[in-house]
Amino acid sequence: MSNTIVQYILLRTDLLKELGWSIGSVVAQACHASTAVLHLYKDDEHTIQYLSDMDNMHKVVLEVPNEESLKKVAEKLKENSISHKLWIEQPENIPTCLAMKPYPKDEVKKFVGKFNC
Repeated sequence: MSNTIVQYILLRTDLLKELGWSIGSVVAQACHASTAVLHLYKDDEHTIQYLSDMDNMHKVVLEVPNEESLKKVAEKLKENSISHKLWIEQPENIPTCLAMKPYPKDEVKKFVGKFNC
């Protein structure tokens, strides 16, 4: 098993392709979700380990096609007790991105393996 600690971030591609969001706006969603989940789980052993070597952090950003897919992943993670943050952009109340807290890659890859980088 891989001991690499990784943070997975899932972004909706329809925000860019169909809804006309700018690349900067979509990247900001990933930043919001990543920052929020790191703060929420700042005392978690994997988060501490992940942040202790900032120059070697591993993030994997994956594409999900739409809001429905993002919500399905969030539900699957919740059912399996995988800590994450579903970012809901305000004031629009739109789920845009999901970030998992840092985990050993082999523990969580199975939940997101079907999505593309």
